[in-house]
Amino acid sequence: MSLHTNPVTDKLRQRNRELAILNSVAQALNSSLMLKEALHTTLAQVAQLFELETGWIWLLHEESGVGYLATAQNLPPGLTANSTAMQGSCYCLRLYDEDKLSGADNINVLQCSRLNWRVDGTNGLKFHASIPINAHGKKLGILNLASTDWRELSAEDLRLLNTIGAMLGIAIERTRLFERQHELGVARERNRLAREIHDTLAQGLVAVIMQLESAAAQLDQHTAQPFIHNALTLTRANLEEARRSVLNLRAAPLATRNLPQALRHLATNSDKIEVIYSQTGDEIEIDSHTSTGIYRLAQEAITNVIKHAEATQVQLSLDFGSESLT
Repeated sequence: MSLHTNPVTDKLRQRNRELAILNSVAQALNSSLMLKEALHTTLAQVAQLFELETGWIWLLHEESGVGYLATAQNLPPGLTANSTAMQGSCYCLRLYDEDKLSGADNINVLQCSRLNWRVDGTNGLKFHASIPINAHGKKLGILNLASTDWRELSAEDLRLLNTIGAMLGIAIERTRLFERQHELGVARERNRLAREIHDTLAQGLVAVIMQLESAAAQLDQHTAQPFIHNALTLTRANLEEARRSVLNLRAAPLATRNLPQALRHLATNSDKIEVIYSQTGDEIEIDSHTSTGIYRLAQEAITNVIKHAEATQVQLSLDFGSESLT
């Protein structure tokens, strides 16, 4: 007895499967506003839905464009034992960079530059499918899914994964926007605290110092002077600490970035005037004191232009010379 399938029923079943997968992925992406957590949850969900054991996601760094491993699931020992195995470029990243990975595609083990030379430690991985992650024409990264059998993903599954890649792209952009808004909120609060310290505490301490100095000039030197001297010493120390707090609050971006990254971030996030940042020369390591001073100068310069000049654009440049930094 032969079994006949109904094409309409098969197509409906396929569509229901696709909708169920997309719904599960959407729920995973909405499970957290923390990027790493959302990506990890989504990767696990996608791998399970497509019955694939292993997966990993490359993301391109927002500023440098260099690919880095954002999250992974069940990587074989050959890719986890060596800390450099999942670093640097590879075949799929090069395809992506050269615009040759326009849609989801199967890449077999002979093409995968991270697997093709490894005899042991691959856990039998035979291929991986690479899915580009884009949003609004912007390259964000790649989703890779791997299996231990020779089963290549069907055209329907690749098309579905391409849609998932687009969903990932939108979710990544949304999460990064949330993180930038959070950073902006923190920066505004730090600036508010810095202004408050400068305008109230620091100015108040300056007034106290002036009063103490005036008293020291008029009171008996033998009885009052030691007490006034101690009071002046303590007040000046507190004034210096207040000024240091203002400095640290205003230079917060340097806590997680080096000077070039902080200046680039300052230029990119300036909302009151267009700031164009440029950099020349080979980067060298700069001590934190110098970095903070230069960053503050850049901040103050931009603020002064906004307040006192009728300008629409500011040029901010950093030049690493052989013997100087300008």
